[in-house]
Amino acid sequence: MQYAIETIDLVKTYKGKVAVDRLNLRVGEGEVFGFLGPNGAGKTTTILMLLGLTEPTSGSARVCGYDPTREPLRVKRVAGYLPEKVGFYDDMTARQNLEYTAALNGISVEDAEKKIREALELVGLADVAEHKVGTFSHGMKQRLGIADVMIKDPKVAFFDEPTAGIDPEGTDQVLRLIKDMARRNVTVLISSHQLHQVQKVCTRVGIMANGRLVAEGSVDELGRRLIGGGKFRIEAQVSPLSDRVISAVKGVKGVSGVEVSGDRLLISCDEDIRPQVARAIIDSESLLLQMKIEEYSLDDIYLRYFRD
Repeated sequence: MQYAIETIDLVKTYKGKVAVDRLNLRVGEGEVFGFLGPNGAGKTTTILMLLGLTEPTSGSARVCGYDPTREPLRVKRVAGYLPEKVGFYDDMTARQNLEYTAALNGISVEDAEKKIREALELVGLADVAEHKVGTFSHGMKQRLGIADVMIKDPKVAFFDEPTAGIDPEGTDQVLRLIKDMARRNVTVLISSHQLHQVQKVCTRVGIMANGRLVAEGSVDELGRRLIGGGKFRIEAQVSPLSDRVISAVKGVKGVSGVEVSGDRLLISCDEDIRPQVARAIIDSESLLLQMKIEEYSLDDIYLRYFRD
């Protein structure tokens, strides 16, 4: 598999204090990866090393195959970055700010005009393209920041708290834009404290604590590992809930435990075996009213991990 982002034993120390401790991270092409953890966990320091804006103490990193320490200009050509506090010239219009970015990145005037027009339309700012950025709300500036990233046609985009301080409508707009970037096969790494928002858009997440990556995987994988004891949990509402149906479900291959709660069966298993469980219930002459697999909240996972 080709990795858009890869680190091997990456370390960063400041005055003897370890900010990032032997980080091994791999993010595939087109993934949306949530980079989570409390303040001071090492998230922003990692992003800065990946962008070539600070050098690691030891270890190595690759962004689209380039070494940020030795090839920072190559990394800058393929990567876009939206910091938590977006910096634009308030006395310039949205279009002028993007033209300035295009010029800094060596994009021709002709290409820049097309890219800027398309980006402003995509982020919903085409109607205010000639307005000075100083008149923009925080949410509008964040969307302009995404347009600023997009005109470079990046292969990788790094977002640091992209929805911080934005109202719900603006947040939804930003999340839709991030999803759209992923559909264009742009790899996105999001550093955020907004866990429910991360869960909406990310294919996988990693949790940092004290400079270390302490958990990594999809939300379902982490939920089963940290909350479900490594098991899938299936909930089935059955009528009637007889001893016969309970015995039949217990006999399904892969079922490791069955609990009864009212008219529901709570079934623990090593994999998703809903079709087999449904067949056992029906063959026992009971009616299967509802069946679902337990879903995990990223908030619960995060809190459970740091509590434990």
